[in-house]
Amino acid sequence: MPYLVSFHMGWLIGSVLLGFCMGWISVVQRGNGTSKVTARWLAALVAGLVAASLAHVVPGRFGYWLDLGLVMLACYLVGCTIGAWLRYWVVSRSQPAAVL
Repeated sequence: MPYLVSFHMGWLIGSVLLGFCMGWISVVQRGNGTSKVTARWLAALVAGLVAASLAHVVPGRFGYWLDLGLVMLACYLVGCTIGAWLRYWVVSRSQPAAVL
């Protein structure tokens, strides 16, 4: 894992920045989200991939790519969370106080 982080630092920073930008934009966009069924399938897929990575089921180069992809996905999701939170914080502070 330290090798992945040190060798691919630029890619990981890029995925955090991309996630930050998407999180910032996602607060503004009010489109339809994914359905609960699709969200459950995606969560099950990610959980299966994490389990396969931890159990070292996929050997060699493809296992390396799996580990790298999961680390990049985690960085992307952290960036999305930070971007959405900061956008919400900035927008909520710029609104005038409610007059009663």
